[in-house]
Amino acid sequence: MAHLYDTIIIGGGPAGLSAGLYAARSRMDVLLLERAKYGGQATTTDELENYPGSIEDCTGTTLSERMRKQAEEFGCKFAKDEVVEVKLEGDVKVVTGKKETYEAKTIIIATGANPRLSGFKNELELRGKGVSYCATCDADFFTDLDVAVIGGGDSAITEAIYLTKFAEHVTVIHRRDALRAAKSLQEKAFANPKISFIWDSYVDEALGDEIMEGLVVRNKFTNETSVLKVDGCFVFVGYDPISSLFEGQVAMDDSKYIITDDDMRTNIPGVFAAGDIRVKSLRQVITAAADGAIASTIAEHYIESCK
Repeated sequence: MAHLYDTIIIGGGPAGLSAGLYAARSRMDVLLLERAKYGGQATTTDELENYPGSIEDCTGTTLSERMRKQAEEFGCKFAKDEVVEVKLEGDVKVVTGKKETYEAKTIIIATGANPRLSGFKNELELRGKGVSYCATCDADFFTDLDVAVIGGGDSAITEAIYLTKFAEHVTVIHRRDALRAAKSLQEKAFANPKISFIWDSYVDEALGDEIMEGLVVRNKFTNETSVLKVDGCFVFVGYDPISSLFEGQVAMDDSKYIITDDDMRTNIPGVFAAGDIRVKSLRQVITAAADGAIASTIAEHYIESCK
């Protein structure tokens, strides 16, 4: 018979790690399952200057590791396993991984989201050969070279500014005539002499065979195309929730984000969702961490109410 945990957390990003910390501090018997590296999308962020109280030069990786250690110090258990099936109805929730099967009284879903593809020709063929979705991971490969950034939101502009530390020049390509990023980020980008902008345009195709040589850029109003000679292209056009595992069981919106109330409850009793996986207006490390804390606290209340 499988060990029955108080709660199992699926996902080890900021939401999952925060949930693990709060659950462990409440003396809950908690297991966190993560298939890859702890920290999730946060580990792709070079600077976390907007996380309250973070140390100077704090990175997503260092903050995530500190979160993991804190949770571990209070008794949170960790396992590296990829979840392939979940059964969420009933008093005992069953989580099946590639390695083992786990059981719990409550589940906290914190699987996060993946970067969305832009959709231009050769995007997948040249992924890792000039096309990237993580500036922190790949910026140093483009030292003294010209690169492009696709997107106009916070992530795109943050990474464009970061890339100027390495690249000779950064060209931001945006479908609109104005950025969607926070005003403070816009001001930094417009003031940076290494950043230029191509407005009202999108990428048709990445050129090159074994390595990217340029981009075919199309103006959405005139339909005219031009070739932008760049050695790299960084795509930041949003994210897709990692929620397919829970389809048909947990209520979702049209974009497949999990619907919760303010206390992170899903439509299934004893099942909660936290972080980027759920419907919300702001997806940041701080909101993910807050979600995790709430989810664990309400999960504890749920268990107490069932006694």
